[in-house]
Amino acid sequence: MADALTIRRFANTDAPAVRDLFIRVNRLLAPPQMKDAFETYVASAIAEEIGRIAEYYAARRGSFWVAEDSGRLAGMFGLETAEPGDAMELRRMYVEPELRRQGIARTMLAFAENECRRLGMKRLELSTSELQDAALGLYRASGYRLDREELAASVSNKTVGGGIRRFYFSKTL
Repeated sequence: MADALTIRRFANTDAPAVRDLFIRVNRLLAPPQMKDAFETYVASAIAEEIGRIAEYYAARRGSFWVAEDSGRLAGMFGLETAEPGDAMELRRMYVEPELRRQGIARTMLAFAENECRRLGMKRLELSTSELQDAALGLYRASGYRLDREELAASVSNKTVGGGIRRFYFSKTL
């Protein structure tokens, strides 16, 4: 599958499919006791970021990308500038659930790394949660170093909070 993948910049016409994928993946991740917290997080992230992708990423000197297979959204990810300015942060890397385990995430990650290199960035940073075992495995297998872990206490457009353990990784490019 990943060989037939096309990765291109987000267009406004992608917004409904991107929003739908974001919502579905987060609902799948939500532990039963945290369903309400995840719904609050999803609503907040849509208002702050997913519902205004072009503006959000432009303001952060970044970009958002979609991966397509035969014209269908297969995955997505964003890149935003991280401080001190010689690094990018990988955001919102999601794969369509029924298309997982086909190399799509690995292909998108390699694309993101190459885009960072093209921009002259020295490092790619990212984070994920304890709820995303496949992502943790991918990042470790792809040469990312664990910089820190923490319990996310508060909700933001980057975390649901609720005491979920978050892992922060980086890779020198």
